[in-house]
Amino acid sequence: MQTHFLKSQSVNANVHPISSHSAPQTAKVSGLISELIYSESQSGMTQMLLLPLLQQLGTQSRWQLWLTPRQRLSRSWLQQSGLPLDKVMQVQSTDAITTVEAMIKALQTGNYSVVLSWLPDEITEDDRHRLQNAASCGQALGLIMRPDPSNISQRRPFSGLKIQSNLYH
Repeated sequence: MQTHFLKSQSVNANVHPISSHSAPQTAKVSGLISELIYSESQSGMTQMLLLPLLQQLGTQSRWQLWLTPRQRLSRSWLQQSGLPLDKVMQVQSTDAITTVEAMIKALQTGNYSVVLSWLPDEITEDDRHRLQNAASCGQALGLIMRPDPSNISQRRPFSGLKIQSNLYH
């Protein structure tokens, strides 16, 4: 059975529990970087873990920024998932260095409740520290999504040939 691994590093995070006797409150996060290592063959599990958090953050007045590697987000999927179309922004990134830099800049602005990015490999301790500082500065959540490296080598062919599909666009 494949499981998902979640690694979080907090910078002065303040999360207030929701009491069953009071009205729901939005948790205030003053800076958090979290990493989710997922199995590409079990995307449903990732959605079950991620969607409730993104739906909760969607109630804030700030935007959600998705730094995605290849595919465009489906408008119908966003609607079906209960995510606010008017608060989700997507930027397609080309490489890990550019993605980390874009993530740092976005987190620092304070315009986003969450910045999600997909990275193929672990980031350096220096980049992690810079991301933590940026998240703290912008009082935002940074989510780094990484595929499980043990699954990638078993499933993918050794050839570098990739076939592009128009189904995702």
